Amino acid sequence: MAALALRVDPIADAGELARFWAKVVKGPGSGDCWLWTGAISDDDYGRFYLKREGRARCVRPNRYVLAAVLGMDPANVAVAEHAVCDVPLCVRVAGDATGHVWPSTQALNLARMAMRSRGGGPWWNWRWRGGDRASTAARSRALRSAVANGWDATAVRAVLDAPLPGQGVLQLFDD
Repeated sequence: MAALALRVDPIADAGELARFWAKVVKGPGSGDCWLWTGAISDDDYGRFYLKREGRARCVRPNRYVLAAVLGMDPANVAVAEHAVCDVPLCVRVAGDATGHVWPSTQALNLARMAMRSRGGGPWWNWRWRGGDRASTAARSRALRSAVANGWDATAVRAVLDAPLPGQGVLQLFDD
């Protein structure tokens, strides 16, 4: 089944855009994420619900923002890649190097994932890293809670630095 076209018109879709941005908490720093605080699915990515031409749709916020900011139809983008931050809830997109999410290809996304030991590879790598589906979804929900009352850099860092259940922890020993 082909993906439905999604274009975001700043005038015709102004209400939809306002509803979208109301669910985003922007970190104040130049390198901070902009975090989605709306619905989160069990795959640890956000969900944004909209209605177009009488049809309800659910889209990932990181794909919707490509249409909203860059004018790209996400149906024509293979991957909305988190190439800077690897945070599934991040929707910071820009036409320059400040963006965390940008259009990419599946091949480039998989290559970056492998380079960062973020996916694939031998079974022991996954076992060491932990991060089953439920754990990564729980991390996204904890991140959403960390910014529920606005940006809290300490709370965000605590969530991102916490090991996932089953994830190995490096221990240092004194001689």
